[in-house]
Amino acid sequence: MGGPFTMAAIYMTIWWTVLFAVLPLGTQTHAEAGIDPQGGDPGSPVDPKLKKKFITTTWVSAIVFALLWCVIHFRLITPEMIPWQHR
Repeated sequence: MGGPFTMAAIYMTIWWTVLFAVLPLGTQTHAEAGIDPQGGDPGSPVDPKLKKKFITTTWVSAIVFALLWCVIHFRLITPEMIPWQHR
């Protein structure tokens, strides 16, 4: 799958993708809570719980990376198996 830098880059790409999927989960905006944000954006979260979301993102990313590593390492899917459209 590559060297350690390649693997770290793949993991970080997965981590950022998962973070953007996890960020909106379980948030309540100031507008939904009926709170005046006092000059801020009414769509901003009241309590974003970032520490919890970073921890969730880390373990979900680790699982996704492990699955990807297994698929590539054990050749469960190879480029020959993908039906490429020839031009």
